[in-house]
Amino acid sequence: MLTVGEFSKICQVSIKTLHYYDKIGLLVPIKVDPFSGYRYYDSHQVEQMLLIGRLKRYGFSLDDIRILLECGDDRVLFAALCRQKEKLELQKRDKELVIRELSAHLQNFERTGDIMGYQKDYKIAVEKAPDRTVIASRQMMGVKDFGTYYSGLYERMAKDHLTPDGLRGAVYYDDEFDHESSDIELIVGICEKDKADKTMEGRLCAATIHKGPYSSLSDAYGALVAWIEENGYAWDGAPYEIYTKTQFDGLAPEDWETKIFFPVKKRPAAEA
Repeated sequence: MLTVGEFSKICQVSIKTLHYYDKIGLLVPIKVDPFSGYRYYDSHQVEQMLLIGRLKRYGFSLDDIRILLECGDDRVLFAALCRQKEKLELQKRDKELVIRELSAHLQNFERTGDIMGYQKDYKIAVEKAPDRTVIASRQMMGVKDFGTYYSGLYERMAKDHLTPDGLRGAVYYDDEFDHESSDIELIVGICEKDKADKTMEGRLCAATIHKGPYSSLSDAYGALVAWIEENGYAWDGAPYEIYTKTQFDGLAPEDWETKIFFPVKKRPAAEA
């Protein structure tokens, strides 16, 4: 048997941590002296402790680790490791996007001397948006749910033999935006007007094009809102975005393009 000190040295983990793992039932000593309270570990528990440390580095919570170890099924652990690998790869891609965005921000600042200069790169114009014949899916959803609901729309298109016209977008109806749950309508354009869910009537809109990943779309929204206020317009309906260049075109996130439309009307002269 190994004393708690010896076990601590071998596994490179503090005694305080071992006491905590004992308390939560994650790694219980093989023996506790009833008189001194000293903890003792078996040599086979070294492997278990090293596995716990590795799973922590992989990003599993202590509760997750305890459940996986209690299961005792290597196949369950293997499946969990595969899922965690996918999760970490997604996080890595997200971090790489943030780093590229930060680099572009720094370059813009070096060029303009304005820390908010990136918002001034948007070219905004008022235009009459065209009518759009679409099938739609509207419900409370989060941004993470887009893929699921778009899949439903495309499955419906295949089932009903509808012809896509290349348009894909999202309309935002809530007064405020919640990344996890908002009133959003996903739209896909089709050629068959008689089979459409709706025709989005062409409206006067303030519009701009955002180049880059969706995580920075808020920059374009902010620029649009400021422009509308400064130029004597007011919102006149739900804003929406059309995805014109995406990953489905084989493009990297920094090359994606999204056109954003804010329906507007001229404010009365007294308010302008």
